[in-house]
Order: sequence, then C-alpha cells, then structure tokens
Amino acid sequence: MSTPPKPSILTLMGAPGSPYTRKMRAVLRYRHIAFRAIQQGSAEHQARPKPRVELLPTFYLPDADGTEIPVTDSTPLIRRFEQEYPDRGILPPDPVVAVLNEMFEDFGDEWLTKAMFHYRWAFPADVAKAAEVLPRWGSTSATDEEIAPVVKFIAERQIARLSYVGSNPVTAPVIEESYKRFLHLFSEHLTTSSFLFGGRPASADFALYGQLTQLALFDPTPMAICVREAPRVYAWVENMEELSGLEPTAADWRSRDDLGPTFQALLTEFGRVYAPYLLANAAAVSAGAKKMETTIDGARWEQNPFPYQKKCLTWLRESRNSLSSADQSALAGLLNGTGADQIFVD
Repeated sequence: MSTPPKPSILTLMGAPGSPYTRKMRAVLRYRHIAFRAIQQGSAEHQARPKPRVELLPTFYLPDADGTEIPVTDSTPLIRRFEQEYPDRGILPPDPVVAVLNEMFEDFGDEWLTKAMFHYRWAFPADVAKAAEVLPRWGSTSATDEEIAPVVKFIAERQIARLSYVGSNPVTAPVIEESYKRFLHLFSEHLTTSSFLFGGRPASADFALYGQLTQLALFDPTPMAICVREAPRVYAWVENMEELSGLEPTAADWRSRDDLGPTFQALLTEFGRVYAPYLLANAAAVSAGAKKMETTIDGARWEQNPFPYQKKCLTWLRESRNSLSSADQSALAGLLNGTGADQIFVD
C-alpha cells in the first residue's frame, strides 16, 4: 500500500471555543509544523468534504491516492504527525512513560472534558457567555438579529448533550471536586517540572491544556476557581499556547524512576475518578445498557454510556499489553497503590 503524500502545509478547520482545536493548534506551533486554519462556517469550509461525524478540529489530509479526506480525532492525528514530522516529538521515548503519557492524554481528553462541559452549560453566567460568544467566532460580522437564532440553538443543543458527557445534578459534586483537586495536584507538580514528564511537553500536556483553555481562560466559574486556587496552572495554560520558541533536548524527558511523588498524586486522582468511570462505562456499553450507574469517589454516578470511551479503555490496554514483561512490571510498580492499575485488570 502506498504512503499518503505529506502536505507541505496542513489545513484545519476549528474554533477557539473547541478545546481540541486549541490542543492541536498548540501542538503544531510547538512542533514547527506549518498549518493554515480556516474559519468554521466559511465558504472554504462549506466547500470541503464533510466527515461522517462533524467534530472540531477537522484536518483535510490526502489519502494514498491524493484524495482529500476529512479527519477529526486528535489522538490518532498526533500519532500520524509524529511519524510524518519527526522533529520535536511529543511522545516520550521510554515505553513505560509513553503509556503513562497516553493515560493522562486520555484523562485530559475524556475526563477533564466533563468538567469543561459541566461548568460551561450548567451555570447561568457561563451559559450566557458561551451562547453569546461561540457563534460569533464563526461570524464576527453577523448582526445581533442574525446571530440570535444561532445563540439559542447552540445553548439548547449543548445543554441537551450534558447527559452524554456525564454532567447532571447527581454527578455535579464529583466533577467539581475532581476539577479542584486536579488544579491543586497539577499546580504542585509544576513546582517540580515544567511539564508532566520533564522539561518538554508531551501529548498529555497538550490534552490537559486543551480543556484548560476553556476551564481556566474562558468560562467564568471555573476560571475564577483556577485563578483563586491555582494561579500557577493559569499561567502554565497561557504559556502552553505558544511554545514554538522552546528548544527541547532528549535530556529534557524525565526517566521513569524520576517522576516523583507529585506525579504519583496525579496518578492517584486518575485512579480515584477516571479509572472507575472507564470500567463502569465499558461494562455498560458491553451490556447494551441505556444508563450507566456506578460509584465514583464514594458518590453515586449516572449517565448515558459512551461507546467511544470504551474504545479508549481498549486502546490503553493494548498499549500496556504491547510492553515487554519487564516494562509491564515497571509500570505496575509505578501504578501500585494509586488505583490507576485497575484499568488493566480484565
């Protein structure tokens, strides 16, 4: 099979209110990969092929025949670009650290996003700001009269999606307490390391950053919490936006034996909230259940099952299973006592 041609300049469509758009734009800037961003809803966007599920951001990439294909999932895109553009990589070379990185990339993409959706669409001030600003990113020239129906549509659609993300009156306390704990734990880790795994960013850093662009920088309620309780994290998010001037070296990666107690504390948060969620969700999807119900952090949790996150658990297990026996033992030692290891138990 022939290899798809590599574009000299990538083209993506996204929006500032999309954490995954912000994630990928920051990745490309840091990695010195040339790109152009087209506006959502623009004539060029409308003329391009549509993905099966329209998500942000959408990249337009050639297949083996040179036909333009819309591609949306940020995690496999990062792996594809790692192969096509080898400089300034964001996947740790140590296979054990690479699995830990994948775990926290997933934590950012799939757990922190619950907090992002929750705060944006469950608090009146946050709903009001998002509903008014989000549609204007696609059309700053539209009049208030023209944009009004779009404002109403976006608010109603996103609030209706909360049941799929997991935000509801039952889960709200777990989401909010986990967000606050994460801010404190991550802030403490940043006192020992510029990024999760040392002096250069990994894909997990960009995943956390993507969600935090909204939680810490845009939505009023979680932003106030971040500024008040973890100003270091707020500053880190601002810095992550533009890392093209950072000059990484191989020595900037921390070794598996030097991640430290602050990283262990983050693993414990993963085991406390995200690991039980992943297992309960996978069981509900496998059983064909219409509702997933479990206990997370000693509290009741219920939401609609999410098939994609069952795939995420499968991918994490595949990555762990691909390790050598010695590396699996090393990973088990790092996860021991954190609760995060339960995701690897069938």
